[in-house]
Amino acid sequence: MLIGIIVALTEELSTLTSKKLTRGQSFFINEDIVIIYSGTGRDNAIKAANTLLSKDVKGLVSWGCAGALAPNLTSGDLLFPEKIITAAGETLDVCSDWLTHIKKNLPIVHRSVILLESLHLIESPEAKQQLHEKTQAVAVDMESAAIVQCAQKAGIHSLVIRTISDAVALRLPSVIAQSINAEGEVEQDKLLRSLLTHPQQLPALIKVGFHFQAAKNKLKAVSKHLDIIAGF
Repeated sequence: MLIGIIVALTEELSTLTSKKLTRGQSFFINEDIVIIYSGTGRDNAIKAANTLLSKDVKGLVSWGCAGALAPNLTSGDLLFPEKIITAAGETLDVCSDWLTHIKKNLPIVHRSVILLESLHLIESPEAKQQLHEKTQAVAVDMESAAIVQCAQKAGIHSLVIRTISDAVALRLPSVIAQSINAEGEVEQDKLLRSLLTHPQQLPALIKVGFHFQAAKNKLKAVSKHLDIIAGF
């Protein structure tokens, strides 16, 4: 079946293809898979999902990184969420048959979990812990809930593939939030200016980079098995 993979960040996109896409642009990897670079957040995810639906895809995949809420998760852990809790408190079910296919055929260790939707970046360990205690979700992202909702509304399959990019104990330095543009991408010139003002945050930023690279490496490993994912 034709599946559409939605990717929010260019760094996440690089784990699927070397092709450079602009926000909202799609690209067929092969006759079974089309990917689209959406930009971050619910609204961008919905726009991207609707673009893929217009191409008559039969399944939507949310692809990328997530932040850990549970203390037993580390950077690079691979998640295939079974349920997603929206920011409004609604619980969504991801396609169980597709998940069963993944569990039987994907030769990479992964976890079936509950994922939480957030409408903004969660920076502090304290905020992550509070969300975990409140919802029992083990990880959080900003796009998957919207993608699954679009799939359900269209009557097609949905799947979420996420790797952990930051553990609960990792506090995101404020220079990251100060450097993010409307697409959710970190602008290097803004980041450098912020670091000049807050040079003490450089070690934390380097640590975040190592964690993010671990997540990317796992996504690249999964990308070698796209035939299994699309073979449902």
